[in-house]
Amino acid sequence: MERASTVIVADAAAVARDGAERFLRLAAEAIDARGIFAVALAGGHTPEAMNALLASAAYREKLDWSRVRFFFGDERTVPPEHPDSNYGMTRRTLFAPLAIPEAHVHRMRGEDAPHDAAAAYERVLADELGTPARFDLVLLGMGPDGHTASLFPGTLATIPANALVAATWVEKFAIHRLTLTPRAIDAARTIVVQTAGAEKAEALARALASTGDDETTPIRAIRPTDGSLTFVVDEAAAARL
Repeated sequence: MERASTVIVADAAAVARDGAERFLRLAAEAIDARGIFAVALAGGHTPEAMNALLASAAYREKLDWSRVRFFFGDERTVPPEHPDSNYGMTRRTLFAPLAIPEAHVHRMRGEDAPHDAAAAYERVLADELGTPARFDLVLLGMGPDGHTASLFPGTLATIPANALVAATWVEKFAIHRLTLTPRAIDAARTIVVQTAGAEKAEALARALASTGDDETTPIRAIRPTDGSLTFVVDEAAAARL
């Protein structure tokens, strides 16, 4: 994969710490340069641990949270109260502890009809970020199958070329997911992929190989147009690099 750098840390806890520190640094830079920090968040265990750090006494006072605007990279097609909701997890671990105003959080509406929800989120991006929409930071994870956000193997070809948000049909779960598309992610100033665990090692090796297939390893489709891409991984995930 071209234009990607890799940072290897000890374990999953170190991946979360790196994420929290990187978040604060990039937020401060964006606020200083443009007044607002626009970030697209991910779901999963590492983001949950990162959120807990950001909301902790050691971190929370280091940032003017009123200047942060929160978006999501993907969402399950469930209501926000559902235990699988990325928004729900983030609300519990970050938004509520930091008393983030609802007006500063732009969630994907997983409870709505999937294609309608995707179209509505495209409008949110245009309204909040302008055209073309550009995030300061997109945080991503990676699954053992090489998926990122809700871009699963076999879904890329179904996404319209100019779409920023899509409702992908994920055959392995027999359900739609809402997701930012590679087009939306690639426009970000900074993209950070956080992943940990030995079960990710094979997929990470495929992701970072000089050649490969996007449809079978969708994270390979992330290619920044005018920004940076960094993989922050633990030693177990990096075992096959």
